[in-house]
Amino acid sequence: MIWYILIIGILLPQSLAHPGFFTSIGQMTDLIHTEKDLVTSLKDYIKAEEDKLEQIKKWAEKLDRLTSTATKDPEGFVGHPVNAFKLMKRLNTEWSELENLVLKDMSDGFISNLTIQRQYFPNDEDQVGAAKALLRLQDTYNLDTDTISKGNLPGVKHKSFLTAEDCFELGKVAYTEADYYHTELWMEQALRQLDEGEISTIDKVSVLDYLSYAVYQQGDLDKALVLTKKLLELDPEHQRANGNLKYFEYIMAKEKDVNKSASGDQSDQKTTPKKKGVAVDYLPERQKYEMLCRGEGIKMTPRRQKKLFCRYHDGNRNPKFILAPAKQEDEWDKPRIIRFHDIISDAEIEIVKDLAKPRLRRATISNPITGDLETVHYRISKSAWLSGYENPVVSRINMRIQDLTGLDVSTAEELQVANYGVGGQYEPHFDFARKDEPDAFKELGTGNRIATWLFYMSDVSAGGATVFPEVGASVWPKKGTAVFWYNLFASGEGDYSTRHAACPVLVGNKWVSNKWLHERGQEFRRPCTLSELE
Repeated sequence: MIWYILIIGILLPQSLAHPGFFTSIGQMTDLIHTEKDLVTSLKDYIKAEEDKLEQIKKWAEKLDRLTSTATKDPEGFVGHPVNAFKLMKRLNTEWSELENLVLKDMSDGFISNLTIQRQYFPNDEDQVGAAKALLRLQDTYNLDTDTISKGNLPGVKHKSFLTAEDCFELGKVAYTEADYYHTELWMEQALRQLDEGEISTIDKVSVLDYLSYAVYQQGDLDKALVLTKKLLELDPEHQRANGNLKYFEYIMAKEKDVNKSASGDQSDQKTTPKKKGVAVDYLPERQKYEMLCRGEGIKMTPRRQKKLFCRYHDGNRNPKFILAPAKQEDEWDKPRIIRFHDIISDAEIEIVKDLAKPRLRRATISNPITGDLETVHYRISKSAWLSGYENPVVSRINMRIQDLTGLDVSTAEELQVANYGVGGQYEPHFDFARKDEPDAFKELGTGNRIATWLFYMSDVSAGGATVFPEVGASVWPKKGTAVFWYNLFASGEGDYSTRHAACPVLVGNKWVSNKWLHERGQEFRRPCTLSELE
C-alpha cells in the first residue's frame, strides 16, 4: 500500500504545481489523468469494501442457519458436547474476530492517495474563472442559457450538459460579482430545469431567493414582487422573503403616490423598469469586437477583395525557398496581413509544445504606468518563452521568420508560446508601444515592436479568431499557418489600425506562438520613409 501511494506521488505531473488551471486547456488535460488515477483508487477501495462485506455476509448467513436450528431446541442443541464447545469458541473468539473485521478501515489507501493529489487540485479561483468563462462565451457568441445548458455548441466532440445545480452555481458566481443580469439568466435556467422535474440537491426556494433580488436590482419591481410571492407560497416562513415583500410593496406604493401626484388621474401608471442588460463596459469597441468574433461585421468589400491574391514567395530569392517557395495569401489589405500556409510542420509544433508545457505560466501584460508585469482578467492564457540556442527546432523557426520577412531576428524577442484556457482570450490591444509609453521596451534596448509574426499551432473547433476591430478584419486559426503584419509604418510611427484581439475559444484547444520583431537592425532592411503614414 505504501509503495502504491509513493508511486502515485511520483507520477503526478509536475505542471500541476502551477496555479490557474482555467487559463490553459493544455494543462487542464493533466487533470483528466489525475482524476482517472483517483477513480482507479476509488474502485480499488470499493472492491476492498465489497470483499469485506462479502466476508461479513457469509458469517451472517452461517450464523443465521446455526441459530435458527439452535433456538428450536436450545437444551438439546447445547446438550451435544461439540455444539457446546463451538458455542463457547464462537462467542469468546470468533465474534471478536468479526468485530475486528467490521471495524477494519478499508479507506486508508484511497484517502492517502486523495490527500496526496488534493494539493494539486484546482482551487476556488479556477472554479470561478471557469464559471466567468462560460458567461463570457455566452455574451461573445450570443448564446442563450438553454443552449449552453444542453451542450449544443458548434464543433463539440463530447457533448455535456449542465444540471440545475450547475446553473445555480453559475448564477451565484455572477451574483458575487454584482452581475445581476447574468444572475437572472442562470437562476431562471435553474428554475426552468427544476420545473421540468429534474431531481436536484437545490430547491426552488433557494433559486427564487437569488432570482427575485437580482430582478429587483435591475429595477423590475413588478417581477420581483411576483417572484417573492411565489417563494412564499413554497416557504411561508421565509424571513428574508417576508421582509422583501413588505419592502417591495412599500416602494411600489410610494412610487404610485409620486406618479399619481405628478400625473393627475393616471393613478394606474406602472413603474417603468430600468433597461436590463450587460453592465456598462470599459471596452469601447466591445460590440464591434464580439461581432467580428462571431464572423459578423467584416468590412471587406468585393472591390477590395479582388485585390487580394495568393502567391508563391521565395523570400527575395532566398536559396532556401527558390526550389520550395512558401505559400502566401493576402488576408487583408490595410493593414496588410499576410498568411503563410504549411509554414510549420506537425513535428515542429509538437516539439515546441513539449518544450513549452513545463514552463507555462499565467500570461501577463506590462503595466503602462509602473512597467511591472501583471495578470489581468482580459488576458486568459498561459505562456512560455523559448530561446533559439536551447533547441535546433526553435533556432530553425527563428531563421525561417527572418528569411521570409527579410527582417533581422537577432533583436527580436524570444519565441512566445501560448495556450488559451476556458474561454481563453486577449481583448483588443496594441503590440507596439504608444507615445504615452516611451519606456515600454527601454530595458530591451531594441526599439519598438516593428512587426508581429503569429503561428497557429492547432485548429480550433469554434471561436478563437484573431480580429482587428478598427478595420473589421477576422483571421481564423488554421494549424500549420502563420500570419504576419507590421505594427509600425516605415517612418516608425505606430499603425493604430493594427489594434487586435484573440477571441474567446468557444470549443477546442488553441495553441499559438509568436515572434515580436523590433526596430533595431532593420535600418537597411526596411528603410525609413519621408511620410509618417507610409
